Amino acid sequence: MVKINLRKYYPDFYTADCIVEVPDEVAALMDSCEHAEAAYYLRRYRHKAYYSLDRGDGIEHDILLVSLSPCEIYERKVTVERLHAAIAALPDKQAKRIYARYFLGMSNAEIARSECVNKSQITRSINKALKNIEVFLKIRS
Repeated sequence: MVKINLRKYYPDFYTADCIVEVPDEVAALMDSCEHAEAAYYLRRYRHKAYYSLDRGDGIEHDILLVSLSPCEIYERKVTVERLHAAIAALPDKQAKRIYARYFLGMSNAEIARSECVNKSQITRSINKALKNIEVFLKIRS
């Protein structure tokens, strides 16, 4: 058993010393949490992350590991399913071009070279496919 001072961990709640005996595992866990928090503050200081988290630019996601709620996971799954259904509803060439452009990360010029067509045809086809996907998603929502 290890004696810890609760005032060290909770200075806002304990204004006077409050010594408590806790198991070794609990003391080790509290120390590791304190080290993790200190590392977070140091990382924030070194990377000059002095931004308001209300700014909405996502900086808190770069610093913290944010776990998604079950609702967010479900929403992402539904969105991905709807997107795949919209792509499946496209004509074959448009679907292949959208897949190559956005899933494989190929440029329009690379797609044009692989299909032996002009780059402008690929651009028009992808733009038309995006409009078709937009219409499909608006109808189905």
